[in-house]
Amino acid sequence: MNRPSRIMTRPGTKALGLAALLFVLFATVQAAGGPAPRTGEQIYLAACSHCHGVDGRGVPADQLLLPVPLPDFTDCQFAPREPDSDWAAVMHEGGPARAFHRTMPAFGDALSGDEIQLALNHVRTFCAEKSWPRGELNFPKALITEKAFPEDELLVVSSVALEGDGAVANKVIYEKRFGDRNQIELVFPFAAHDRTDGSWQGGLGDMAFAFKRVLAANWRTGTIVSLTGELVFPTGSEARGFGSGCFTVEPFITFGQALPADSFIQFQGGFGFPIDDQADNEAFWRTALGKTFTQGISGRSWTPMVEFLGSRELADGKSTDWDVVPQLQVSLSQRQHILFNVGLRLPVTDTGPRRTQLVMYLLWDWFDGGFLQGW
Repeated sequence: MNRPSRIMTRPGTKALGLAALLFVLFATVQAAGGPAPRTGEQIYLAACSHCHGVDGRGVPADQLLLPVPLPDFTDCQFAPREPDSDWAAVMHEGGPARAFHRTMPAFGDALSGDEIQLALNHVRTFCAEKSWPRGELNFPKALITEKAFPEDELLVVSSVALEGDGAVANKVIYEKRFGDRNQIELVFPFAAHDRTDGSWQGGLGDMAFAFKRVLAANWRTGTIVSLTGELVFPTGSEARGFGSGCFTVEPFITFGQALPADSFIQFQGGFGFPIDDQADNEAFWRTALGKTFTQGISGRSWTPMVEFLGSRELADGKSTDWDVVPQLQVSLSQRQHILFNVGLRLPVTDTGPRRTQLVMYLLWDWFDGGFLQGW
């Protein structure tokens, strides 16, 4: 596992020889009928500690003649955030399985799947702070519904009107995790639409700042719950149709639950409170259902999802708007830190003024490497 190392240089002969030697020595002991390790700690000591250290901090690279530093498994900023499936892929097929360095050998032929899982369970013990949510709770991001897991990501989200007057809306979202359960988010929207004379005009939308805090996270039950507060600034022109003209406070709760067979459900519910006596408050609720399919142990992931969106202004005589959003997310990079999602936002009610939209995003999980790395 070499996830914190971003160096992708070609290894030297000595480094490759050392990695191969460690692999062959362990495999030879197994084949010779030696006592097979039974516990995760015993398997780790026999197969992993030569490079990663008995305490999981990693042996200094210069002592091993390795061209890249070894990861520190006691670092809770990186170790808990990856799910078992990502760790197991690298342990089974080596560093190249996730476009990491080739000096991490593959143990798929020397260890059984159960033995790899036992060793991984021991690796999990090196992070002493158990408050960090596990990567198993990091469910795929839907197009509209917010997720509960705190992230280090950059997204570019676009929507295009497929009916009526031409309109394109975009936003850049920057997410930064800090501490074990906190995240801040900055939103920079910009849009363009048709004018009555047939020309187009564009402009900045209403920028936003949000703070998220995980309230509960239990990877054994597959449950995570977070609370977020967002403040929307009136930076867009109301007269030109790019802003609301007032500050808006939006508190909401997010929930994620793992389901059998790599399926999941996510929920977001909250309110919008405009700081303007002329604007109505609003309630909104969103649910996303999905299932992830993976090609082999370390191949591309495909996640079809469907969202059900509801909203209603909290005033007499107002009706509830409902939308359905079928979509498909796919991993683009071998490291799976670059993702693409595309879908249709289909209005179910009040379909006169509300039109079908094509919605998509490009997501970069920048903690896992540069945009041009890991392909």
